Amino acid sequence: MNNLLPTIPVASWVESAMEWFTNQFSAFFTVIKDAGKFVMEHVTGWLISVPAIVLILLITIIAFFITGKKLGLAIFSFIGLLFIYNQGLWTQLMETTTLVLFSSVISIVIGIPIGILMSKSPVAENIIKPILDFMQTMPGFVYLIPAVAFFGIGVVPGVFASVIFALPPTVRMTNLGIRQVPKELVEAADSYGSTAGQKLWKVEIPLAKSTIMAGINQTVMLSLSMVVIASMIGSPGLGREVLTALQRTQVGNGFVAGLGLVIFAIIIDRFTQSLNKKKTV
Repeated sequence: MNNLLPTIPVASWVESAMEWFTNQFSAFFTVIKDAGKFVMEHVTGWLISVPAIVLILLITIIAFFITGKKLGLAIFSFIGLLFIYNQGLWTQLMETTTLVLFSSVISIVIGIPIGILMSKSPVAENIIKPILDFMQTMPGFVYLIPAVAFFGIGVVPGVFASVIFALPPTVRMTNLGIRQVPKELVEAADSYGSTAGQKLWKVEIPLAKSTIMAGINQTVMLSLSMVVIASMIGSPGLGREVLTALQRTQVGNGFVAGLGLVIFAIIIDRFTQSLNKKKTV
């Protein structure tokens, strides 16, 4: 069926813009890729160099104290991580940890300042909100296209795609948390002659910390959810094991790798939730 109106060449425009952008900033992207790959490979190498049983015991001890000396998370962490090690997936787990760590940290470092800006400026909020809506509703697979165009294949484009996918919750929750700070307390800080910086760091952020931490928790979990998708463009880790099992129809291997991701996700989720509870008591 013919369209009544001529087709708008959106795809051609996007391809032309991407080609121009990639060509103009290819040197910059190469530097970022090489530096990111160097740092992440060294972090992964350091994690792998630590004996697995030592790291398992250390995480178990941290889980015990971070939850107020409760045994539940500590026992789960010990058994879960020991299972992953037993299945020969410890190296892949460390690669996944590096990917999640870097994508989460970058998302948080970028997201919190943007959230603060949104909370202080209605104009910025009106501009940034539609962008966040776009980032959250666009399928995660689509982010692989610019990631590959800018950085090729490997762990760096995986981090890039993960950051775009995982950034919005931190931005939104930071904005929400600061806006929910009681106006009476803000006015009291103003009456004592507090500067904008003092009011932000000593009043607004401490009171909004619980909400901000909830956003960080969501960001970390979204970063982890991108692990399998990022493996499609060469990112290593447990996601690659799941993808390989899918391609070869290896149900058992896929289940074990997927179970490893579930264990890792639960541990991370409980850790971040415990940090939030500890800081808000």
